[in-house]
Amino acid sequence: MVKKEFEDGDIKIVIDYEKCTGAGECVTACPVDIFELIEGKAVANNVSECIECCACVSACPNDAIEHSSC
Repeated sequence: MVKKEFEDGDIKIVIDYEKCTGAGECVTACPVDIFELIEGKAVANNVSECIECCACVSACPNDAIEHSSC
């Protein structure tokens, strides 16, 4: 299993790269633009900006995103 963890303080976002197909729904859904697609996979580079709304988790069609607050 290939999972990438992105952390800042108490916030932790884990993206399962075996499930991520690069649909980009997390990029579109996130109101504070912490996600981007790099080489067809989601990356959460700005976790410090996260407002813990969980939109990314709900938006992902492949259940590839885990969020410590959701």
